[in-house]
Amino acid sequence: MTTVRDIMKDKGTQVWTIGPDDSVFDALSIMAEKEIGALVVVEGDRAVGILSERDYARKVILKGKSSRETPVRKIMTSKVCYVAPERTVDECMALMTDKTIRHLPVMENDGLVGLVSIGDVVKSMISEREFIIEQLEAYITGS
Repeated sequence: MTTVRDIMKDKGTQVWTIGPDDSVFDALSIMAEKEIGALVVVEGDRAVGILSERDYARKVILKGKSSRETPVRKIMTSKVCYVAPERTVDECMALMTDKTIRHLPVMENDGLVGLVSIGDVVKSMISEREFIIEQLEAYITGS
């Protein structure tokens, strides 16, 4: 079974963050520059939330707020689901599906060590299934 740690070995451990008192505009600027869909919100050494494009769309644009004047803490999701590096890809998919979320911060020893997205999880699942199919085909054909 593929784990979150395996994904991070391929993807890397870079996590883009923002502070809770920074503006939503600053957060959007980082997301656009890095071509990512979410930032982990950190205060000191502690992850306190996550801010996604979905949060912005639902809590700023649709409510007529200004992204330049709204602090991240006003729209971030503070009840964040986290995973440990030992979690399997299947467990992550089940959690993401159940909670209808697209990003999971990875925590180890109370520290933020990575972030996996639904795209990372799906890519890993497809690779794992393709490998199994190749092995089965090789077994069947005797090659």
